[in-house]
Amino acid sequence: MIEKVVLLEDKFNEINERLMQPEVAGDNAQYTALMKEYSNLLPIVETYRRYKQAKAEFDEAEEMLAAGESDKEMKEMLQQQLTDSKRQMEDITKELTLLLLPKDPNDEKNVIMEIRGGAGGEEAALFAGSLYRMYQLYAASKGWGTELLNVNETELGGYKEISFMIEGAGAYSRLKYESGVHRVQRVPETESQGRIHTSTVTVAVLPEAEDVELEINEKDLKIDVFRSSGAGGQHINKTSSAIRITHLPTGMVVECQDERSQYKNKDKAMKVLRSRLLEIEQAKHDDKIASERRSQVGTGDRSERIRTYNFPESRISDHRIGLTLYKLESILNGNLDEVIDALATADQAEKLASQQSE
Repeated sequence: MIEKVVLLEDKFNEINERLMQPEVAGDNAQYTALMKEYSNLLPIVETYRRYKQAKAEFDEAEEMLAAGESDKEMKEMLQQQLTDSKRQMEDITKELTLLLLPKDPNDEKNVIMEIRGGAGGEEAALFAGSLYRMYQLYAASKGWGTELLNVNETELGGYKEISFMIEGAGAYSRLKYESGVHRVQRVPETESQGRIHTSTVTVAVLPEAEDVELEINEKDLKIDVFRSSGAGGQHINKTSSAIRITHLPTGMVVECQDERSQYKNKDKAMKVLRSRLLEIEQAKHDDKIASERRSQVGTGDRSERIRTYNFPESRISDHRIGLTLYKLESILNGNLDEVIDALATADQAEKLASQQSE
């Protein structure tokens, strides 16, 4: 591992020198690409330099002891330095192991989230609204922006489906674990006998696809324009500004009717379509490589039940890692970090185990 890090440090130094060259500084595309590589290598190199410092102190103490240092206090001090430096080297080696794990290329991207009410009718649609609010609050706590893409409301204020974008550095690295089926257990307000109902909501988390990643042929698109509609008179336009795009080769349909501008709706719909198609391509790639490390705990399949929200017990349970917390209200108010941190740690452990078994 150390040999690998030495090579990375050499590469880092080479990039650093190139960044200082005037011809590179004047080439925006080249400079941006090198800065991205520099930023990726920086934490590894800084950690390795701490390792080298600890090793130098270890070697120095070992050398002085081997030379036959006779002063008792000095010998004790050198023995302590040996012990401390060795522990530091071991701790830093663990840090380097984690830093060298394969990175998900999508981690720094914005995300498109799609929430759909599943089993449970109106109760599922209302919980879809609760999850949308939870992700909005979480995004706000991180300083990320949220942009509504499309919404299909119910009469009681729930959502049959809602799609939105969350924009911010590292958004996908945190939210990718949310893909799957979310189950809610609670007593609906309309339930007169106090019986607990179980409903489900599906969540899809897609990394935003960049134009260069996926080429879509205009001939493969069927674009329909229609008037927006919504429950309770919301999102209704008198002009035909809503957009429906059908991708003919796959039969995939995307609608967007949130904006009053036809052009803006088309732009948003294309973002969703591009990200969905990229997800399909990535899934094909993962299937071809059996040993490919998954970027999500569990399969990441939308049909997989990942979490239960139990209102009578104020309990949230993540079934993938056996995590149970009795702070449902706090989590629904956007305090998701405790859950996401646990999932990220489990993901790291899984990748480490996979790497060590190879």
